[in-house]
Amino acid sequence: MASTAQPSSLCFSLKSSSSFKGSVSKSTFLPSNSIKLGSLSSHLGSGRIGLHVDRVKAAVRMSSTQAESPAAVSSNIKMESSSSGVLPTIVEVDLGNRSYPIYIGSGLLDQPDLLQRHVHGKSVLVVTNTTIAPLYLDKVVDALTRDNPKVKVETVILPDGEQYKNMETLMKVFDKAIESRLDRRTTFVALGGGVIGDMCGFAAAAFLRGVNFIQIPTTVMAQVDSSVGGKTGINHPLGKNLIGAFYQPQCVLIDTDTLSTLPDRELASGLAEVIKYGLIRDAEFFEWQEKNMNTLIARDPAAFAYAIKRSCENKAEVVSLDEKESGLRATLNLGHTFGHAIETGFGYGQWLHGEAVAVGMVMAVDLSRRLGWIDESLVGRVHSILKQAKLPTAPPESMTVEMFKSIMAVDKKVADGVLRLILLKGPLGNCVFTDEYDKEALDETLRAFCKS
Repeated sequence: MASTAQPSSLCFSLKSSSSFKGSVSKSTFLPSNSIKLGSLSSHLGSGRIGLHVDRVKAAVRMSSTQAESPAAVSSNIKMESSSSGVLPTIVEVDLGNRSYPIYIGSGLLDQPDLLQRHVHGKSVLVVTNTTIAPLYLDKVVDALTRDNPKVKVETVILPDGEQYKNMETLMKVFDKAIESRLDRRTTFVALGGGVIGDMCGFAAAAFLRGVNFIQIPTTVMAQVDSSVGGKTGINHPLGKNLIGAFYQPQCVLIDTDTLSTLPDRELASGLAEVIKYGLIRDAEFFEWQEKNMNTLIARDPAAFAYAIKRSCENKAEVVSLDEKESGLRATLNLGHTFGHAIETGFGYGQWLHGEAVAVGMVMAVDLSRRLGWIDESLVGRVHSILKQAKLPTAPPESMTVEMFKSIMAVDKKVADGVLRLILLKGPLGNCVFTDEYDKEALDETLRAFCKS
């Protein structure tokens, strides 16, 4: 989705099909299928972009509610075979010859063929952290090497936490790769949450000017968002994720069993990104979350499998249309401009990413209301669902208006010195990416949430 002239305001909406109302339920069980997304028509004109996605969303919802054969559901749905275990659900990120699958299911780390089919050389470097290594490293090494003795696996274990997502830690990955004499046919494997995925992906993009890599996300945050779409990078003391690259993986393997060891706070953090998809583009998904949030917090496997799948479908669709964030993909950052300011200003690792994004969404919704773009009732619904998810709705008391402004001034969405924001506009599921907002209203929002 490229244009020589960058419009100042982009409008995005999801038209819901009445034939699918009520099709999502708490007991939804996922069939084993593959959804190929991205073949949508986009219309550019008059400085605004509208996307018509009824057809793809129909295919997605049919896959979520029917357990019939693939041919009976849709010609875009296919089965994926596996030598052992339960067949995974597959969502495909459609990027032409760089397309890749997202495997979703229970026990996938016990199915070696899923990983091995994406390793094309004889060497693998698994990048993980001190928390995840004792839990899953041996299992991943076994999956890579079982009945596959020609593959040599090296590992590098990094310290855990957002505060280590920096150049110094990244160099440990390069050190290990160079010391092990890895070559261009090496595959890097990211085993962990968003920090590990971002750093491993960036290392893969830069090592020998690019080697293959695989994502094995182990947190809700990484499974529903950061592992999909090829955003990689590290933080800088002056701003989050300012150094990085777009670099797509060979596959994403989501073993939902890894969530059993996830702390409650990390689980809640990831739900912020799930909520985001409903607010910006998938009203029916948001309504399902309102009914099922307590079930998600209780770690119901079927509910979580559905939430992960639906989130990945939304993310894959957006990435397929706008890989490098020329417009549409920016809407996935609802609340992130405010949230990144909190993470940077309060100190990396003090708040989890999803906690900061949750507050950022509250602030974006507040600004949308002040602009008269959304109904007052939506403000209450956002507060309510975030509280249900056990997420914060106000920034740390140490954050000041000036801190927000100075950090947001170097946000990646600044263009020609003007801050562009993702805001809600219209009914639930609609948003805009724009610099056309009353700057005084932004100041009012900041003053409302800051003591100074």
